[in-house]
Amino acid sequence: MAKQLWKPSTILNPVPAVLVTCADKDGKPNAITIAWAGTINSNPPMLSISVRKERYSHGLIKEKGQFVVNLTTEELAFATDFCGVKSGRDMDKFKHLKLNTLKASVVDVPLIKESPVNIECIVKQVLELGSHDMFLAEIVAVNVDEELLNDEGKLCIEKARLICYSHGEYWSLKKSLGYFGYSVTKRKNIKRRRTSNKSAKK
Repeated sequence: MAKQLWKPSTILNPVPAVLVTCADKDGKPNAITIAWAGTINSNPPMLSISVRKERYSHGLIKEKGQFVVNLTTEELAFATDFCGVKSGRDMDKFKHLKLNTLKASVVDVPLIKESPVNIECIVKQVLELGSHDMFLAEIVAVNVDEELLNDEGKLCIEKARLICYSHGEYWSLKKSLGYFGYSVTKRKNIKRRRTSNKSAKK
């Protein structure tokens, strides 16, 4: 199959669509939709978000040094889009969308109650990259809805009906194609089945 050569662009897709909450010095909350977010370290646990310098939330996050990443669901798709196109300078997004806040465990920034997983973060470094600044942050607490846990206490994230963002559209995550390591496990199982079949024939 032939390939076309395109100019460099931000074509990495799909990406998470998350609602990042922040707050001003008086504690008034704001939420911004971020698609450029990702895990960057495991010990200590860290993630990054990239925010345009002119966005209202950029100044709030930079001044306070704290934010919360709230995972989004199919039910939150409308709010996710709205918080990406409307500015907190002009309106109270929480009031308009009827979103509820919860007090965080560690940071002085609220969680979004309707989000199934809330990741509390403290900024450790800011990288000025051009159009965006990247906030490198340590994860200091994770809040998970109890309804996502099974009887053994295992997180069943598929119950959350999370969404992602790809090429200008929001997509649901409907089907698992395998778990981490399934490609190796599958081969082992095939080998075991073949051995069992040979033994049975003897």
